[in-house]
Amino acid sequence: MNQRFVPEEKAIVLDYLKYGYAMSSNSSFSKDSIAQAVGKEHLTILELVPKRDAFLQPQQEVYIGSGKREEIHHTKGRIPFEKLTTTAKAELEHAISKIIEQDEAKFVVFFNTAQPLSLRMHQLELLPGLGKKHMKMILEARKEKLFENFQDLKERVKLLPDPKGIVVKRIVSEIQGNEKYKIFTRG
Repeated sequence: MNQRFVPEEKAIVLDYLKYGYAMSSNSSFSKDSIAQAVGKEHLTILELVPKRDAFLQPQQEVYIGSGKREEIHHTKGRIPFEKLTTTAKAELEHAISKIIEQDEAKFVVFFNTAQPLSLRMHQLELLPGLGKKHMKMILEARKEKLFENFQDLKERVKLLPDPKGIVVKRIVSEIQGNEKYKIFTRG
């Protein structure tokens, strides 16, 4: 999934802190607003500085590209999962799910193109809940015809757990830093 670097253009807000971080060293009257968000293309966790008159909501999509931005002044940069607020952590899975729904084909491609990592391990086995049995079933089914969407995958591979759900779990785990191999995130 990782192609050459292309900056994030859009992000989904996870949390909006009108007065910045509570434990910030800034004095209370000069704290800048901060938004924590997940980028839609590379699924990176970002810290954004909203414009002064902006008011953001969790799950709101915002433009962060190089063109004219309505709500965001600038992107401060990437932040680690540990720096996310409790609200942002709670919103992360919903935001990832929303991103997958909006661009399902991008994630179905993984099931159509996954390759062996070694003689004993296949990329498909990196997904939570998928073992050798599911992997073999997916490989056999895709030989006949590539998968069109998650529903097609679910119908043709019997007893497969919810494909979208396992992709969401894998992405969250990658963002948390729990995975050796990055399938869907940049990092």
